[in-house]
This record gives sequence, C-alpha cells and structure tokens, in this order.
Amino acid sequence: MRKFYCPSEDIQDNQIIISEKSKVHHLRTVLRLKADDELLVFDERENTYRCIIKAIAKNVTLQIRNKEKAKKAAECLEITVACAIQKKARFDEIIDKLTQLGVGKIIPLLTERVIVRLDREDADPRLERWKRIALAASQQSQRSALPVIEPPTSLKGLLVEAKEYDLRLIATLGKVQKTLRQALAHKNPKRIIVLIWPEGDFTKAELALAKEAGFLAVSLGDLVLRVETAAVAVASFLKLYEDS
Repeated sequence: MRKFYCPSEDIQDNQIIISEKSKVHHLRTVLRLKADDELLVFDERENTYRCIIKAIAKNVTLQIRNKEKAKKAAECLEITVACAIQKKARFDEIIDKLTQLGVGKIIPLLTERVIVRLDREDADPRLERWKRIALAASQQSQRSALPVIEPPTSLKGLLVEAKEYDLRLIATLGKVQKTLRQALAHKNPKRIIVLIWPEGDFTKAELALAKEAGFLAVSLGDLVLRVETAAVAVASFLKLYEDS
C-alpha cells in the first residue's frame, strides 16, 4: 500500500483534504490512484492513518478508517548523524540514504577541511532541497516520520549543543583504540550522535575539541572510506544495533 506524507493541518476529524497541486498531481497522474483506493498517510507527529480515497479531482479527499498512534520516543533509539558537507550530488545521496535507514536527525557539518562553503543565499535553497529529498525518501521507504534536516552547522557550534546526547561519537581515519562496536558495548544509549569526517579527516585540533566536549573517537575499520560510504555504514550499524 502506498504511503504518503500530509501535514497535520490537512487532517481534520476523520477526513484529510489534499489541495497542494504537486501532491494532487502525484497521486492522480503519477501513482494513478482513484476513488476507493486505499492509502497510508503519516504526519510530522509520527501518526499513521489508514485511508480510503473518497474523491480525486482538483483536490483529493481521504476518509480515515483508523489511526495508529505514534511509537513512544522512549521505545526508539534516537540517531543523529552530523556529516561533513560534500559536493551537491554526493550530499543529496547522503540525505537520501540516511533517511531510508531511519536516521532521526541529519546535520550538514562545516569543518576546516570541507571544500563546499555556503553563504546564506546558497544555504537556504540547499536546505529546502535536502528536505524535499528526505520527504521523497521517507515516502519511498515507508517510514512513519520525517527526519529533521538541520541547517549547515559549524563543528564548534555543534559541540556546544551536543550535551543532550548520552553517547557522543566522532568517527576518524586516525589510529584510535575503539571501534564503533566497542563504543556501544555494555551501554544502553537512548540518544546517539555521530560525527562523520570530511575528505582528509578531521584536523587534530578538531578532534581535541570534540574530545573535550565529551566525544569518543571511534574507528570504522582499516579501509579508507568515502564520506558518503562512512555515513551509510555508521547508520546501518546503529540500526542493526537498535534491532538486536
């Protein structure tokens, strides 16, 4: 069954009315849905609604058959991945893959060795693009919540705000004693943040700042991974850890 995102403001009582032209076009022309077809709808509050299409014309009217309550946050592992910004296509791919893997928050990270530099004029359109990619990936992967995509953030700024996490990790290409598996051993974290290196790795000064902020440096193995590969590998491992 198809799964589709609607903001909660479009959901009233037992009815959902979709009026946004692009969404109506997608449902009617791309997916070729029609009256009496069933559809799953999810909102930003992580609620899922099983619906039937009552009318599909200029607007799409859905009748809600039942609602599934959002899974309590306490039952889920909250995963945040802060990844060094790559060139446009590569970072688009990172957003897509991390969304499909169920990452709750994605933070585009600005470090000393990040080549891509975004001013305000460039950053806002990129952020909107990333949100659109995350929305499409959420619908494709049938997840019941949209990931939070933060604006580009400096490493120093992120370190100040990271105290809310009960496990803070920074992946590095340098020689460190702990692997990701070892860092998770004998722990039961509820909120994890992992920083993913830029091309050329974090600088020694950045690693020192992260350690001062309570981050544990971890290795992803002996191979030198591309940034996008490292991000996917970390998210995949954490999801397997959550399900184990």
